[in-house]
Formats: sequence, structure tokens, C-alpha cells
Amino acid sequence: MDALLLSRIQFAANISFHILFPTISIALGWWLVFFRWRWVRTRDERWLLAWRYWTKIFALTFAMGVVSGITMSFQFGTNWPGYMERVGNIAGPLLGYEVLTAFFLEATFLGVMLFGAERVSERVHLLASGLVAFGTSLSAFWILSLNSWMQTPTGFEVIDGEFHVRSWLEVVFNPSFPYRLVHMLLASGLTVSFLLAGATALRVLRGTASPAA
Repeated sequence: MDALLLSRIQFAANISFHILFPTISIALGWWLVFFRWRWVRTRDERWLLAWRYWTKIFALTFAMGVVSGITMSFQFGTNWPGYMERVGNIAGPLLGYEVLTAFFLEATFLGVMLFGAERVSERVHLLASGLVAFGTSLSAFWILSLNSWMQTPTGFEVIDGEFHVRSWLEVVFNPSFPYRLVHMLLASGLTVSFLLAGATALRVLRGTASPAA
């Protein structure tokens, strides 16, 4: 096996492992907002218990997604240095936008969401939960934009063998981006819905279900 095939195998193994976690965290973040909103509206403690239980799952998937995602971002440069040298003017900023607008938003308000329940008001905590969920979707927006651009590149010109942006609007909203983003969000929503239903059903069948189930 040559270096190219080994690089493909390594990258495929990493991304196949990584995608499991954002697929869960994107939609689960919105479910947590729903659970928290229901608790604020009804004061039914079962909603609060459900929120606490699934927040632990969310925190774990978020952490695993970050760790595996950082490894994958390094692999862009280590496995495909020639490619990134040519498209870095486009891929670099798109990855940077994801970090600056989405990851920082998630990481900042995740702290409030996880550790601020007893320290801030209910409205502030609900807002923090909403911003975390929004951050996960925004992260998907930028990553899918870059992934889609690599499949259907537009809005660029090649100068001395390097890709330069001609129109950021065309780069971000390239032809395959809209349906790839919708596909990812729907996949996440379906995955988490079945996860919630399946895990809860298993607890009920085993007789270990709490009122939150």
C-alpha cells in the first residue's frame, strides 16, 4: 500500500469516528432547549430530570467531537499538504469561521449551561442552552459549506497554481451546499429522535426507567 492509500484509510477512519458525535450533538442541543423550556413553562420536575440526564450525554458527545475533530483538522495538512497548499486561501478561512463563530459560541455558553443552572436565572440559562444549540447548527453550516465547496467548487480563480476567492457568496453557497446542509440536519434530527426513543424504551423494558423517561 502506498502513502496515498494509507492517508485515505487513516482519514476515513478518523472522519467515520468523528461524524458520530456531531450527528448526535447538533439535534440533541435543540432537544435540551425543548426540555428546559418545558421545565420553565410547567415546573414539572420530570422535564428537569430529562434535561439533566441527556445533558450528560450531550457533554460527552461534544467533548468527543471536539477531540476527534481537532485530530481531523491536523490531518488536512499532514495527509493532504499539496491540496491544502493550493486551496488554503479558501479552506483556511472557512475552518476559521467555524471556530470563531460556532465553536467559541458553543464552548462559552456550554459552561453556563452545564455549571450555571444554580448561578443564573432560568431565562439566562435557557438563553445559554439556546445559544449552544444554535452554535452546533452554525458549526454544521460552515463545515458543510467547505465540504460542499470541495465537491462543487465555485467563486474562485486560479493564480499561479493557487486558488483565490472571487466571490465569498458563491464559495459559501456553492451548488451542492443547500441540500447537503439539509441532509445533515435531517440526519441529525432523525438520529437523535431514534436515540431518545430507543434508550427510553430500553429503560422502560428493563424496569429501570425514572419519571424522566
